Formats: sequence, C-alpha cells, structure tokens
Amino acid sequence: MKTRHILLVTVTSGLLAGAAYGLYQMGKREGMQNSFSDKNTSLQNAGAGKKVLYWHDPMVPGQKFDKPGKSPFMDMQLVPVYADNADPGSGNSVSINPRIQQNLGIRTASVVVGKLNAVVQAVGSVAYNERDVVVLQARSNGFVEKLYVRAPLDLVRKGQPLAELYVPDWVAAQEEFLAVKRMQGQAITGLLDAARQRMRLAGMTDEQIHTVESSGKLHARITITAPLSGVMTELSVREGMTVSMGTPMFRINGVDTIWVNADIPENLAHTVQTGNMIEARTASLPGVVFRGKVATMLPQVDSNTRTLKARIELINPVNSGAQLLPGMFTTLNFTGTARKDSLLVPSEAVIITGTRSVVILAQDGGRFLPVEVEVGAETDGQTEILKGLQAGQKVVASGQFLVDSEASLKAGITRMEGAVSAISASSSSLPATVPAGVQQ
Repeated sequence: MKTRHILLVTVTSGLLAGAAYGLYQMGKREGMQNSFSDKNTSLQNAGAGKKVLYWHDPMVPGQKFDKPGKSPFMDMQLVPVYADNADPGSGNSVSINPRIQQNLGIRTASVVVGKLNAVVQAVGSVAYNERDVVVLQARSNGFVEKLYVRAPLDLVRKGQPLAELYVPDWVAAQEEFLAVKRMQGQAITGLLDAARQRMRLAGMTDEQIHTVESSGKLHARITITAPLSGVMTELSVREGMTVSMGTPMFRINGVDTIWVNADIPENLAHTVQTGNMIEARTASLPGVVFRGKVATMLPQVDSNTRTLKARIELINPVNSGAQLLPGMFTTLNFTGTARKDSLLVPSEAVIITGTRSVVILAQDGGRFLPVEVEVGAETDGQTEILKGLQAGQKVVASGQFLVDSEASLKAGITRMEGAVSAISASSSSLPATVPAGVQQ
C-alpha cells in the first residue's frame, strides 16, 4: 500500500512538471510572436505615408528590387527603402547639424576643372659630361723630354702645350722627305708623295707634315697640345719616360657642359621627358641659377629607391670659373609636359585606404556621402580625379575622417536593423513547436 502511494505521487509530480513546462514554452513563444508583431507594426507605422523607392536585402545592399518579396540571397524578406531615408549611391550618407559641423571644423572645397602645375622637383649630383672627353695616346715610339702639366685635375685651355716628345722614327721620316724635296727631276713629285705617306705611317698628323714642308727644317721634337679646354682627369706620363705606340698619356674632360644625374620618383616619371627645360641650384653657390634641359631618361629603375635617372645637361663655361664641379648636390625644378584639363580637388580631401580612394561629398541639407574615386597625378597639393566626381561638386577638405567613420558606423547599424526586421517578417511563417506530451 505504501509502495502504490509513492508511485502515484511520483507520476502526479511528473505530469504537473510537464504541464508547467508546456505552459512556459507557450507563453514564451506567444511573447516572441507578439514582440515580432509589435516590431513589424512599428516599422509599418513608421513607413506609413512614405514613398517606397525600392526594396533591398540588408546583407546585399547594392542590389535593388522594384517589389517586396523574399530575398534571393538570404532566407529573409526584402526591406523597403523610403524616399526621405534613401541615400544615393552606397546608402551610408550622414546628416550633421551646422553647429556640429562648425565645432568639428568641417571645411569644404569645390571640384574644379584645371591643369596640374607641371613643375616637378628632384635632386641630383653633378658629374662630368662623358660625351665631351678626349684621350691622347702616343702615335709612335718616343721619349718624354718635357711635361707642362704636372698633376691630375689641373685646368687646361685649348691649344695649351701638354708635353714635348722626342720621336726617332719621325726624325728619319722627315730627313727622307727633306732629302727628296732638295732633289731635281721629273720623278720628284711621286717621291715626295711617297715621303709624305711614310711620315703619316710614322704617326705624324697632316698639320705636322705641313710644318716640316713649309719650314724646310727638321723637327725632332713634337709638342702635344690640348685639343679642348677642360680638366686633366688622367695623367699617365712623367718626364723621362719612354712611351710606345698606343700608350695612353692624357685624358681631358670638357667642362663647357656638365651632367646632373637626377633621381625622378617612379610615379612622376611620365611628367619628365627628353628636352624638358630645368633650373638647377646648389647650396655651394647661393643665388646662382643654372639652366639646361633633359638630355635623356636612362632606361633603368633603382630597385631600392624606386626612382629613374634623368640625365640633365647644363651650361658650365670655363671662362666663368667652371662653377659646377663633379660631386656637387643640386636641387632641380623641371618644367614638365603640358597636361590636359582635368578635375582637381585638394589632396587633403582624398582618403586613401590602401585598396581604394574615397572623398566625402557634401550635399544639400547638411548631408555627407562617401564616394569612391579614381585618382591620377598629384602636384602642389592638388590631386587629379579621373572618375567618380563632377565639376562644381563640393568635397570635405577638413574633418573628412570623422564623417567617413560616422558614415561607416551608420551603414553597419542600418544593416543590423534591416536584418532584425527581415527576421521578424519571416518569423510569422515558422511553425510553432511544443514539448512532446503536451497538448495544444
């Protein structure tokens, strides 16, 4: 009897607990349904009387639909977008009170049509003009009897004596020529031509041969002179030395023109072309401006600095003291090629994220819209806009980072609210579930 009583109590307790749980679940479901119903009602009331522009899926905001329905992307209903809340383009514009704009220091600038200033600044170093070089070699075997230039890097003038050589082979050739010239007869002309040719083969120039012929005297010693004005960059002989045919003796670099090897940033290389005029200045000569042009653009990019070499040719006359010297550091102003008219905005208005470039477009009524743009060249604080804007529009030039952050935050909240409304719209179609053993 006692055992039956305990069993009856246990069964009764289980039934009461199951009934209580079922009632709890039913109340919870009805509360959720009422909550979703209230949410839908509030959204519908909020949208009552407003013009619906289109429907969209908050998870895929770029796709628009002309009628309500179920989203083809997610298991949720489409959300309406009303006329007074519609944001052109990306749907993430923000509205800022004029007083708050003033406190934030928001400043706008107009999108204008113009040409970028083509002046490009760069740095470079001075070097010798390698096209203005003369190398003097011994034309025959001989001896250096006198040397007029004593040290490398001495300045020399055109026609200045450099060295005096005694060349035995030239003496023999001259004696033969003078002996034939003193002869008489009809065959003298042919013999004279042959004697001249022998002097040429010995290494004598036509000028030296003419000197021997006009003077009628033997010139055992030959004076070598500088063929141009410049700097003695190499001096390979000394007095008393014996030289053989082909021995390099002097190397002279002209300094009437000088080279400047300039480093041009890779992104500005297209603005510098051969023939562009430039102005050069150096700290060692304050107030002095050297003018020249771009001789050539070297076809090589420095992998470390990402720059190209521009070879500049400058006038550097010797009579003014050859002021530009190899190794000097110079600053250069290039007059780049003329550019076409384009849309320009202040460079500070462009937000570069690493993957895209964005500007904040100022609209009527204190609204601001982030717009993705394609940028071009940049010079003197102005950036070229290739795509994304129109002339006359206004962009935010100061405080744009705050506006962009606010717009991004608003877009995120809008997507969350859209997702909640879609869930509430689809919840009414879900079947109600109750625990097993509990009757509805």
